[in-house]
Amino acid sequence: MTQSASAPGPSRPAAPGPDSPWAASGAMFAGVVLLVDGVLAVVKGIAGVASDDVYTRINNYTFEFGITARGRIHLILGVILAFVGWSVLEGAARAWGVGIGLAALNLIANFVRLPYQPVWAIISVALDTFVIRALCAHRTKPVI
Repeated sequence: MTQSASAPGPSRPAAPGPDSPWAASGAMFAGVVLLVDGVLAVVKGIAGVASDDVYTRINNYTFEFGITARGRIHLILGVILAFVGWSVLEGAARAWGVGIGLAALNLIANFVRLPYQPVWAIISVALDTFVIRALCAHRTKPVI
């Protein structure tokens, strides 16, 4: 009896599937990250709307928006991100796809913010990338 090349055997363990504990814990963490990132985006948005001198001004930046406009974008996106993060933790079926889409939008918004706050923008981009990966890997069961 021969073993096929694609079958997991003693030398090759099975890859974790969507029902594995690793995928479930990643999805739970993704929901928490969406929730926290949403709250932080609301704070960034309030700071941008409340005062124009919170962020430094950069001349000749290709993706230049007004501070108030960027604040409104982060505020609206933050409220929606927090709601979707909570929905992912609740196990809502539509929250997975919406979470992936909103994490992608938040990734773009943080990329545009890169010259203003480079360290936090890079951290946010990395977390959004993880959220997208975790939500794509695990979609079958509620997280909690």
